[in-house]
Amino acid sequence: MQKINIPLVRIRESNLPLPSYATALSSGADLYADIDEDIVLKTGQRALIPTGVAIALPDGFEAQVRSRSGLAYKNGVFTLNSPGTIDADYRGEIKIILCNAGENDFIITKGMRVAQLVIAPVVQAAWLEKDSLDITDRGEGGFGSTGVSGK
Repeated sequence: MQKINIPLVRIRESNLPLPSYATALSSGADLYADIDEDIVLKTGQRALIPTGVAIALPDGFEAQVRSRSGLAYKNGVFTLNSPGTIDADYRGEIKIILCNAGENDFIITKGMRVAQLVIAPVVQAAWLEKDSLDITDRGEGGFGSTGVSGK
């Protein structure tokens, strides 16, 4: 698996772990809530959760903030704007937009793993304006036009 060095700074003093991979083949590194007091996320609410870290991505890469599947499935808590994009030129603190779509209030505690961060290569488009596009079988069909059946 390819690895790249990503400079990271702590925004404030903390003994929380750096973003970390749960297993040797994990693609997402867990991000931790760096908060002073518990946050009660009521059903239907959203909150901006600080992680206490900022990174400097190399040119040609982005970081994608994604939900943790266990939080989403077990509690209905997920990241909005997912995946959230962190551009290579952003130097501010990584913050997570969490939303509670579950049936119960959810308590976020200091050090809780609240999201995961995936580092990915970026390709920028060079737009070529044309008078028309090539024709395909699908054409302009979208928004369910291919159906839901596996047949």
